[in-house]
Amino acid sequence: MKRALVIGASGGIGSAMCAEFTRRGYDVVGVSRSLDGLDVTDEASVAEVLGRLEGQFEVVFNATGALEVDGAAPEKSVRQLDAKAMSDQFAVNCIGPALVLKHAARLLPKEVRSVLAVLSARVGSIGDNRLGGWHSYRASKAAVNQIVRGAAIELGRTHKDCICVALHPGTVATEFTRKYLGRHPAVEPEVAAARLVDVIEGLQPAQSGGFYDYAMKEIPW
Repeated sequence: MKRALVIGASGGIGSAMCAEFTRRGYDVVGVSRSLDGLDVTDEASVAEVLGRLEGQFEVVFNATGALEVDGAAPEKSVRQLDAKAMSDQFAVNCIGPALVLKHAARLLPKEVRSVLAVLSARVGSIGDNRLGGWHSYRASKAAVNQIVRGAAIELGRTHKDCICVALHPGTVATEFTRKYLGRHPAVEPEVAAARLVDVIEGLQPAQSGGFYDYAMKEIPW
């Protein structure tokens, strides 16, 4: 039986991913702040929680992230930039996933196909940015995409069949996004999870280091 580890398992997308992996026959382990006291911005916490885990996982999926931290809404212009709010965004959306990558790599098998996927967002694409705004969130997601790219190169040297990618789930109706949806079409977490697992199961090793959406279309950096 394949095993899947979901980081951020108590969130809207994370819990849906746990359910979808279970539905497809995976042995699923989920960790989160509410379940395990995991604070992805604190390396000691990441090392302690992930250090408890034994065995190997064919899939490690990081569903952590935040659009708002301590009530700081996304900026509408550069005039609204605030140093602490920007630092908080980077802590949660870039440094946290980077620390998870650091400590989760030992859980990946070296001899068989594996996937290490990080939840990113299309707004982290520099090439696709045509609206401006949301500067801290955009920049933190662009930064985690770079972390994924670099980690994929390193993992490729030791884990020949490991696929390390950044994934955009589409617009998902969760507490995380609800007040920002407006007229944008959104899917329920269960639909997003099914799409993401389809992508995870369909990725090939040559696609490691890429940035893909829920339909496995490559997103420009």
